[in-house]
Amino acid sequence: MINTCIRLQADMVQIKSCREKLKANSKSFLQLGQILSLAGNEVRLKILFLLEEETELCPCDLSDILGMSIPAVSQHLRKLKDGDIIEARKEGQTIFYSLRNQHLKILRPFFKIINQQNSATQTV
Repeated sequence: MINTCIRLQADMVQIKSCREKLKANSKSFLQLGQILSLAGNEVRLKILFLLEEETELCPCDLSDILGMSIPAVSQHLRKLKDGDIIEARKEGQTIFYSLRNQHLKILRPFFKIINQQNSATQTV
């Protein structure tokens, strides 16, 4: 079966209004799209989750937690840093990574869902 539109008349006011909403929010769509694209990788999503939970971690911490090599973790951190989702702070020889504050409001609802699902499975 072919899906076709059988609308009799277009609601031009609605179409114009929706186009204006998209245009007005184009920067937010771009930002969210970039974040979700990078967070769409399971390892990077875990890194973001851990950074939100722990505030900041170094590559060695993440390597130990995730059971991955430091170079592999560093590669994911580089992508997140290049995407401007995380920031780095150097203390001596150690680099600590944290989530950029402006992305927390976008990512927290996802992490809340993860924590709620975890709590639900523990009570069953």
